[in-house]
Amino acid sequence: MCQHQPQCPAASAYDHAAARVVSAHPEQGWSLLCNGVVVFDDTGELLPDGHAVPPHRAEVLVAA
Repeated sequence: MCQHQPQCPAASAYDHAAARVVSAHPEQGWSLLCNGVVVFDDTGELLPDGHAVPPHRAEVLVAA
């Protein structure tokens, strides 16, 4: 359970990535959030229930 005030968003919330980082491992490319979500440097996520969220990078448009 989150002890922050205000509490971090739950892992099932739309804004779950806004939770605070409790363990950062930049050398390995991931961080653990307070709500149990693991976020990866490539923008992918692993939710506490085991579901994976694929990377969701912004599309880059190149002018011709």
